[in-house]
Amino acid sequence: MSEDLDRTRPVWRQVAAVITARIAEGVYPVGGKVPSVVELSTEFGIAASTAQKALTHLKAEGLIRTEVGLGSFVADGAS
Repeated sequence: MSEDLDRTRPVWRQVAAVITARIAEGVYPVGGKVPSVVELSTEFGIAASTAQKALTHLKAEGLIRTEVGLGSFVADGAS
C-alpha cells in the first residue's frame, strides 16, 4: 500500500492524511492497531522522525491513542 508523496508539501501532513483516510474507510477499524513508526517509515520511505510527527498529530487530533509498549490504536469515535 505504498503512496506517492508530494515532496513540495509537508510529508508528515500527507502521511497523517493517508492514515486519517484509512481510518474513515475502515482499513484501520476502531480499536485496531495502526502502523508503527518503523512500518510507516518503510511504507512511505520517510524518516522515523517524520512518521512520529504524523502519529503525534493524529493523537493530538484524537484519532488514535497510544499504549506504551503496545503501539497506537484507532480511538473510539474516530471513524
